Amino acid sequence: MDQPASSATPETSDRFVADRDVTNWTTPVGRTLAQEHRKLSERLGAHGALIVSLTVGGAISVATAYSASRIFAAVSGSTGIQSLDAPILAAAKRLRSPALDATAATIAHVFGPVGMPLMTLAAGGVLSARGRTRTPLTLLVAAGTGSLLMTLSGKDMIKRNRPAKADAISPYETSPSFPSGHTLNATTIAGTLAYLLMLRQKSKFRQGAVAAAAAGTAAGVGLSRVLLGAHWFTDVLVGWTTGSGWLGLVITSHRLYLTSRRAGVPAEAPSQR
Repeated sequence: MDQPASSATPETSDRFVADRDVTNWTTPVGRTLAQEHRKLSERLGAHGALIVSLTVGGAISVATAYSASRIFAAVSGSTGIQSLDAPILAAAKRLRSPALDATAATIAHVFGPVGMPLMTLAAGGVLSARGRTRTPLTLLVAAGTGSLLMTLSGKDMIKRNRPAKADAISPYETSPSFPSGHTLNATTIAGTLAYLLMLRQKSKFRQGAVAAAAAGTAAGVGLSRVLLGAHWFTDVLVGWTTGSGWLGLVITSHRLYLTSRRAGVPAEAPSQR
């Protein structure tokens, strides 16, 4: 669904990742989604439609995470999926050193329940102020809220014990182990932030560097949780996969928003202007 360049707004001028225009939809499903989103945007405003699409996507992600947790609980014992965890934890323990342990503990604090929300709000606020639009803040808050709900849903369903304190490094955590909230949140937030930054970079090299930094952050946070003995590897693995799924829905919602804005739909509904 392509629109003439003359209908582009300042907000939608940055819409390319590498050579791909994210407002172009090449599949029938994508074009249908874009058309329906535009109809909704004409009623609610593009920003209102964005919130609706994020809400629907969040509900789908939470339901999917809950279902995945049930499947994990059903098959983990019979298929031996947890047989990965003990040897990987043992290998992580052999890698420990004072410097590496301190680095992992710092990562845990920075990407924890206090540091992560503060970084999310700060990044969203800066991007929104620089672009004179609240969309980045909306996306990052939605991404963080959705990942939190997915984490709580999985922990409530599985109630899995963390590794024994003898295998962990203090401070010890007492909440259920599955999934790794640090990993899920880092994957979603770092990925969303990287996507927004990539749209604002004209250089392919810089776009690639931003993407690599986000992937490295998600990987580092997840592996640090295993090194500390705070999580089993499968907790982290599910954090990566569910976080990536929710990230994909967040990006899709923003692409739909940009498509409607490029078509000339105002950000606000007629009654709000």
